[in-house]
Order: sequence, then structure tokens, then C-alpha cells
Amino acid sequence: MSTILIVEDNEKNMKLARDVLQAKGYKTLEAVTGEEGVKLALEKKPDLVLMDIQLPGINGIEAFKQIRADAGTRYLPVVALTASVTPTDRSAITAAGFDAFLGKPINLKEFLDTVKRLVEKSKK
Repeated sequence: MSTILIVEDNEKNMKLARDVLQAKGYKTLEAVTGEEGVKLALEKKPDLVLMDIQLPGINGIEAFKQIRADAGTRYLPVVALTASVTPTDRSAITAAGFDAFLGKPINLKEFLDTVKRLVEKSKK
């Protein structure tokens, strides 16, 4: 069973992602701050991280950089899952090097296709 870490500070968004992923057979871990997300990623080494960008504490881009800076999680796929969809925001997120970008509100098919593709890639 693949494990997905959801880093999200909005309770409703967290519940939606968790419920959809668990219904598809994924195990989920949850963090509500960037710092918690980094800590869980380094400790648990999930198969995929879904990272909100606007978070309390460090933002999702900084959390992503910390995850990628560690040798044990350098190749861990991280998806930006965010309502920050302006061209400027998207450019900054893309430039940071995330594996994918998903806007909110989520499109369920795109969400699940992206998760499946990146989890399969991480298993190779």
C-alpha cells in the first residue's frame, strides 16, 4: 500500500484529499504546517507528498526545499496543491522544481491521475 503525506492547513481540503485517497486504497499521513510536513517526510519517507503552498510557519515552497535538501528524500515526488494559481504564483512554484502542480478546487480525475502517475514513478 502506498503512503501519501498531505500537508494542508484547511480542514475541509484535508478531509477531501484524505477521503478520496483512502477510498482509492492509499494510506495517508497528515500535517498542517510546513515544519510538520518536513518532519513527517524525513521520518516516514512516504511515496508522495501533496503540499499546500500557503501554510502557517514555513510555506510550502520552503518545506519542499528542505525535503529535497535531505539525501533520504531528495527524489521524493512532491506535488504543489494550492489555490495560488496566478501566473506569478505558478511561475514561482514551477521554478522551485515541484513534480506537478494542482490547483484548488481540485479536479478529481486530474488529482487521482497525477497521484497514480507519481506514486508509480516513485516505486521504480
